[in-house]
Amino acid sequence: MNKTLVVDIGGTHVKLMLEGAEQRRFDSGSKMQPADFTAYVKENIRDWTIDNISIGFPSVVRGRKIVKEPKHLGNGWIGFDFEKPLGKPVHVINDAAMQALGSYRGGRMLFLGLGTGLGSALIVDGVLEPLELAHLPYKHGRTYEDYVGLAGLKRLGKKKWRHHVNEVVQQLKAALQADYVVIGGGNARLLKKLPPQTRLGDNANAFRGGFRLWTKSHRDSICDRFVH
Repeated sequence: MNKTLVVDIGGTHVKLMLEGAEQRRFDSGSKMQPADFTAYVKENIRDWTIDNISIGFPSVVRGRKIVKEPKHLGNGWIGFDFEKPLGKPVHVINDAAMQALGSYRGGRMLFLGLGTGLGSALIVDGVLEPLELAHLPYKHGRTYEDYVGLAGLKRLGKKKWRHHVNEVVQQLKAALQADYVVIGGGNARLLKKLPPQTRLGDNANAFRGGFRLWTKSHRDSICDRFVH
């Protein structure tokens, strides 16, 4: 069986996951560019044997290529070829879509990732679609991400932030007619009570989603134009 390295890039940290190994991480942030990223990855996996790599990236990805610069990282990512510096076959997918893929249990599922920003993806009867809901207007000239992302948590405090998370989840669930919502991301653990038809994601779901990208049976069951 191939050994897949799953890399989950966030606006604050990059997580490296390999089956049978302890998770590793390094800092990301607004100054991290592709050359920094690939150098840090190679440094952290020197003692790991891997066959291929899945990268969850916090921006728009089409055809395994990044097509929009991320809001919370440095620049230079559009069209970047990860395979040359990393020396392995690479699948790049939106980070929320990767976690959604690992969280899916059938039907019509909305995934929302509460991290530095707000990640989102929808899976309908096995067809995976990335979403860009974070920057849609929400309240008082601010976006959904401004309220439920990390900046909103710091500005509002936990109590008000939780209130807005609950409101946003219910709004988006209704708008997208989801059967259920999975809430993932690093800040999901701060929630005390979940809205109806909602469950928490798990860190293992990002690995599961990244691994599934290299599983032919699963690739054939989801939207081919998106994965490839």
